Amino acid sequence: MMTWTRRTVMGAALATMTALPVAAQETISAVVIDGYPDRALWVKEFTNFFIPEVDRRLAENGNYVMDWQENYGGSIVKPKGVLEGIQLGLGDIGIVTTIFHSSKLPSQGLSAVTPFVSSDARAVAQAVDEIAREFPAMQNEFAAQNQVYLATGVVLNSYQVFSTQEVAGVSDLEGFKVAGAGMNLRYLEGINDAAGVRGGLTDFYNMMQTGLADAGMLWPEAAATFKISEVAPYMLRADLGAVNSKTVTVNQDYWNNLPDEVKEVLQAVAIDYRDHLAGIAMDRAAAAEETYVAAGGTIVDVSEEDRAAWAAAIPNIAQEWAATLNDNGEPGTEMLEAYLAKLEAAGFTGVRDWSAQ
Repeated sequence: MMTWTRRTVMGAALATMTALPVAAQETISAVVIDGYPDRALWVKEFTNFFIPEVDRRLAENGNYVMDWQENYGGSIVKPKGVLEGIQLGLGDIGIVTTIFHSSKLPSQGLSAVTPFVSSDARAVAQAVDEIAREFPAMQNEFAAQNQVYLATGVVLNSYQVFSTQEVAGVSDLEGFKVAGAGMNLRYLEGINDAAGVRGGLTDFYNMMQTGLADAGMLWPEAAATFKISEVAPYMLRADLGAVNSKTVTVNQDYWNNLPDEVKEVLQAVAIDYRDHLAGIAMDRAAAAEETYVAAGGTIVDVSEEDRAAWAAAIPNIAQEWAATLNDNGEPGTEMLEAYLAKLEAAGFTGVRDWSAQ
């Protein structure tokens, strides 16, 4: 649990000076919330990158200084409660874990319904965020929750499968209970008798330790951060793909009262935070796997043939996703095709064409 209030050294110093330009400086309070602990990568980088960068840019003109009040680890909301917390004004700015809200934020599932395409967090983050800016659906969904969309982030280079039991390939997962969250549970429909067990990242350790799950779908950096090797010493490197799961939003009422200069800085920094976060996820991926192995973990690579077979066995969840949006009057098919085209242009073609019927 973590709650703290801070102002930057520069902001605090400016606020106490008596020169005329500083006297006109306005202090703006910003309550930031996330239910995950501060050691989670996206939370840590919100503190270490997003906030200082906003402060730095605002200091260039000296008109405004932010009074940040950071609340993490369940101090205000649980991990699944950020969307509602921002909607109700319990926080002004939040990092919404979108995979928990497929019914309220269906279009945010775009990368989740297209597994086995790209394991590059940078490419996926940019493609999804561009779709959000080119099509109104994503921003409209947040608007319906009394929120302003800033940017979508990707914090994982690729979902992998971490198992409590020794595995040599995908077939060894048959009959397993596999922990997951959101749409990735649908991937298990391509494996005989595998059953999904819904949970959050902070739950996976206990779920596998107690036998509630035999395996979990998460990414190496998170596995290292949450010491997953202690309970799941086998990683099946299936490269299921990078998935956007974090979106920075602002309470609409709070946003309406912000000066334009602050709005512009928040919007610009959110995009930089998106790319910064994805870059760190990629940089840490290899190191995280090394940490996993050093802690006693074993990594087993899935063959390309097995990956293709697994992808082919999954129902076409991308077409289901597109059809649902189409039925709601949104251009689901166009969004899907545009997203896959962006990844292909970036050099990523999946082992299955999810746009094909």
